[in-house]
Amino acid sequence: MTYSRIVGTGRYLPERVMTNFDLEKIVDTTDEWIKTRTGVERRHVVEPDQTTSDMCVEAAKKAIEAAGVNVEDIDLVITGTTTPDLIFPNISTIIQHRLGIPACTAFSLEAACTGFIYALTTADKFIKTGDTKCALVMGAECITKLVDWTDRNTCVLFGDGAGAAIVVPSDEPGIISTALGADGQYKELLYYPVGQSTDLAKAGTDEANIIMQGNEVFKVAVKTLGAIAQEALDKAGVTKEELDWLVPHQANIRIIQAMAKRLNMPTEKVILTVQDHGNTSAASVPMALDVGIRDGRIKKGQLVLMEAFGGGFTWGSVLMRL
Repeated sequence: MTYSRIVGTGRYLPERVMTNFDLEKIVDTTDEWIKTRTGVERRHVVEPDQTTSDMCVEAAKKAIEAAGVNVEDIDLVITGTTTPDLIFPNISTIIQHRLGIPACTAFSLEAACTGFIYALTTADKFIKTGDTKCALVMGAECITKLVDWTDRNTCVLFGDGAGAAIVVPSDEPGIISTALGADGQYKELLYYPVGQSTDLAKAGTDEANIIMQGNEVFKVAVKTLGAIAQEALDKAGVTKEELDWLVPHQANIRIIQAMAKRLNMPTEKVILTVQDHGNTSAASVPMALDVGIRDGRIKKGQLVLMEAFGGGFTWGSVLMRL
């Protein structure tokens, strides 16, 4: 049987850093309030002329180098994002061209903060069918371009970034099990009110901002993430005690802590990066994974559970051995 395995990761964060103290100057908030409620201490923000594909290209280069593959080897490119450069062509084709990847299957998908988990699961299926030999999978966002910087309930949360992974076939399990889900009934709890077929003229104006009911999102997120994590474990016949690492979506320190408690995961077994870059939506899981691999905590052969939850609502988890 053919499995898929991640053999290289990379991440990119914009150079501009906005600390909580910077936010104190533009909105009614404090560093202590933000850290206590969210865990965020700083976030990276793109320049006005910087795009999601700019970040993806840099993250992809690092993943390609870490994997030891050539761009000519890549035959599938998938990007999870809610902030593509253009309505069309899709962002993966832009990244493909800029990296010099030969003609291949290239597409993007939108599952909000769960975008990378959806993209990685999709690549896993392509590889298992034999259609793909080397996949470049990314999660990336210029989410600060959607933020209302006068709304302290949302502007303190988000940051920009990109994460990438190279996924190849393997004789031994890398990705062991995946679990995805979505439920549109929760749309009103977290959404952006402008789209290609809805009030597009409002995009970039004061009328278009992220809308979120934080307390309700928290309640559903914790309950749902616990269930989706257990589903991935059950599919693989693995107990939570066997897990070496939890790599969660870096949305909010309270959600991460609640999930770790449900899985009986001590803090030292949770990759935590929310303090350094806030909620980067689809980019947060691949960037956190890259941090854990590159600093030596996550080692080859260890059992890792990745999970995310996003607007829609969407959710997903991936259980794998590095």
